[in-house]
Amino acid sequence: MKKITPFLWFDTQAEEAMNFYVSLFENSKVLGVTPGPNGIASSVSFELEGQEFIGFNAGPEFKFNEAISFFVDCKDQAEVDELWNRLSAAGGEEGQCGWVKDRFGLWWQIIPSALGELMGDPDPVKSQRVIQAMLQMKKIDVAGLKQAHDQK
Repeated sequence: MKKITPFLWFDTQAEEAMNFYVSLFENSKVLGVTPGPNGIASSVSFELEGQEFIGFNAGPEFKFNEAISFFVDCKDQAEVDELWNRLSAAGGEEGQCGWVKDRFGLWWQIIPSALGELMGDPDPVKSQRVIQAMLQMKKIDVAGLKQAHDQK
C-alpha cells in the first residue's frame, strides 16, 4: 500500500463501483475484496493507472460531493468522449467545465491535455478566449477550444 491512499465511503456498492472504475482505465486492476455480511463485500482495494484506492461499504450516512473529485488527464477528444459517456451513463450527471458525476455520486474532471496547453498560451487574448469557451462547455470539446484560440 502507498503512503497515502484515497478511501471511498459507499453505502453498499463498493465492489460494483470498483469493477466499474477498473473497466474504465486500461492500466487498472482489482487488488482485493474483503467479504462482509450477506455476501456483500465490506471493503475492496483496487488500482487505477498506478493509484491505489480503498472502497468501504459503511452505510448511507455520508455522500460524495464536489469538494472531492478525480482529475483525469486525457490525451485526446476520443478519450474524453469515452470516459465522459461511460461516467455520465446509467444515472450519472453532466456538470460544467469537464466535471461529471458517476452513478455512485463521485465527481470526475475529464480534461484533455489540450486545454492546459491552449490556456497556457503566452498571448493573454488567446488564453482568455480559450477560458471563456471552456466556461460555456459541459464536456470539453477540443475543436471548440482550438477554434476559440485561433479566432481572428
